[in-house]
Amino acid sequence: MLTDWLASLSIVMTGVVTFAVMLAAAVAGRFLRLAQIRRSGGGIQESGESVAQEGYLLGAALGLLGLLLAFTFGMVLNRYEARRALATQEANAIGTSYLRAQLLDEPHRSRLSRLLVAYTENRMKLASDAEDARFLAVNDRLLTEIWSAVAAARESALAHGLSTAVLMTYNEVIDLDTERKLAWDLRTPAEVLLLLLVYLAVTAAVVGHSVDGPRGKRSALVLFALIALSITVMADLNRPMSGRARESQQAMRMLLASLKAQPPAAFDKFSAPQSAAGTNDAH
Repeated sequence: MLTDWLASLSIVMTGVVTFAVMLAAAVAGRFLRLAQIRRSGGGIQESGESVAQEGYLLGAALGLLGLLLAFTFGMVLNRYEARRALATQEANAIGTSYLRAQLLDEPHRSRLSRLLVAYTENRMKLASDAEDARFLAVNDRLLTEIWSAVAAARESALAHGLSTAVLMTYNEVIDLDTERKLAWDLRTPAEVLLLLLVYLAVTAAVVGHSVDGPRGKRSALVLFALIALSITVMADLNRPMSGRARESQQAMRMLLASLKAQPPAAFDKFSAPQSAAGTNDAH
């Protein structure tokens, strides 16, 4: 299919193909105008009214093209922002789960802490290439181990009155895993991209048919280049796994650094002195 072929193009080639399609359509529109002139014997006389009408038609075509580009760009940008927000939400959920794990008894505390660190490391790798089966398999395995560890820690959570809190935060981690996977696969609908390409070609043909003279042709080339650049940026944002504008992993990097800097033993800072003080009071 045409949409599959477009999706297989590199980001740069997407812009080049867009520019080439518009240029070819403009040339076709220009040839159509020259053919009309030849058929009339070179004596086409356009009234001021017809010239104005042609200008209105060109302005309307460019205006509708601008609206379609804005709509498509807004759709792509919203999905990019949604992916970035989900990464931050997941980092917060994992961080909360890690802190709540410190309230459990051993060995549950150390086990869950270790699994969450490993899960965070793998999530960052998976975010860079969600199509890599190795990272995906490790991700799913770690999720199973994390939930198994939560189930094993149920009695400890009940003893400390943390059962609901622990279950809710780990459920959120699992839910966000699914949401991020779906967000990575979301693309602008192929029908929208195909409609945009067809409209670009039609508008370029109208421009080629209407514009005349060296100055007009140069202006048309600049317009085509700007539109191709816009399409290139949209294609980049629409490919979270292969483009340059990938979702930011800063929140996950900050989280991983925090988890590694705060092993379970770091949270015993005030527990041991209290125990020692209680022993001295007893004597």
